[in-house]
Amino acid sequence: MLLYIVRHGETDWNTQKRLQGQADTQLNANGIRLARITAQGMKEIPIDLGITSPLQRAKKTAEIILEGRNVPLLEDDRLKELSFGSWEGLCCSRSHFEIPTDHFDDFYLRPFEFVPAADGETVGQLCERLGSFWQDLIHTEEYQDKSILIASHGCSVRALLHQVYEDKEDFWRGHVPMNCSVNIVEVKDGQARIVEEDKVYYSKEDCVDFYAAER
Repeated sequence: MLLYIVRHGETDWNTQKRLQGQADTQLNANGIRLARITAQGMKEIPIDLGITSPLQRAKKTAEIILEGRNVPLLEDDRLKELSFGSWEGLCCSRSHFEIPTDHFDDFYLRPFEFVPAADGETVGQLCERLGSFWQDLIHTEEYQDKSILIASHGCSVRALLHQVYEDKEDFWRGHVPMNCSVNIVEVKDGQARIVEEDKVYYSKEDCVDFYAAER
């Protein structure tokens, strides 16, 4: 089994540094452009199946990458982003900080200690959700010889890869995955290894870490 785990393309809320969570935001024009570049870069890679978060920014990214392939695209709620609850839509920029906590830095610096809004989700809970998806995925018999595209979100991608990373304390691996970045994972006999990490198919000039200054 070969997995191509992609984060969605850029949205306006990314550029505004707003917490998206499970708010159903759309790709912006640049996000669509980056997804198309990624599709072009992956055009020679055989894909047998797509599985996506049902949120539109991830689903549209998957649809663009799979366009013209006649490949089934399934939705799975477990691939949704971390829920920020009532904090969704609030800005986390230091210059326009709207989140009602003095400890939001924990999300980036000590994610397993991050305390969300009362109606939000912890990183530990997210890892449990993505862990359930992972176990179902790698133990599905008909998937064992397939190449599968998985479209999700920044924090959820890291939570999914948390099932593979040897260092369980290093959640972020230094940064939020870039928009449309792809992690390639090989699974054989239930054992997984990362073949390529955070690969982007577009130019370095287009690589933007919107959250770097906020960590």
